[in-house]
Amino acid sequence: MLDRGQQEFVKLVVNPALAKPRGLPRLKALFVKWFGWTESADLPGGCPMIGRAIEFDDQPGVVRDALATGQRAWIDTLTRAARQAIEQGQLAPHSDPEQICFELFGIALVVHHHRRLLGYEKARARALAAFEALIERHTISPKLRSATR
Repeated sequence: MLDRGQQEFVKLVVNPALAKPRGLPRLKALFVKWFGWTESADLPGGCPMIGRAIEFDDQPGVVRDALATGQRAWIDTLTRAARQAIEQGQLAPHSDPEQICFELFGIALVVHHHRRLLGYEKARARALAAFEALIERHTISPKLRSATR
């Protein structure tokens, strides 16, 4: 089930987002499609990787190893997209792509918790607002952008 879930995640989230232009369009597509995935009616328990990670995070073995491998690949994908946004000049050069990814993951975990466990209807809207605020903190101001050209 876990392998199938990870394959479906790549098919429905990663691959379509990678078709977007490098930089912020791709990073946002990865983030938004991730939420579409967790909200899918085909996933009655939510994201199987998040659910299993909570269950198996402190249990050594094959399941935990598979989860960790998949999650590291996802983190690498998000980090690479953030790095590309920096390289494209869409985010400030001093931005830390690993920190951006860490915060994106935090947003995803809290929205999953608030929506699935607490039934908080505004979870998705809050997540998107948090994404925009995170990006805004790292965006080069138009004034600075024109001065560096």
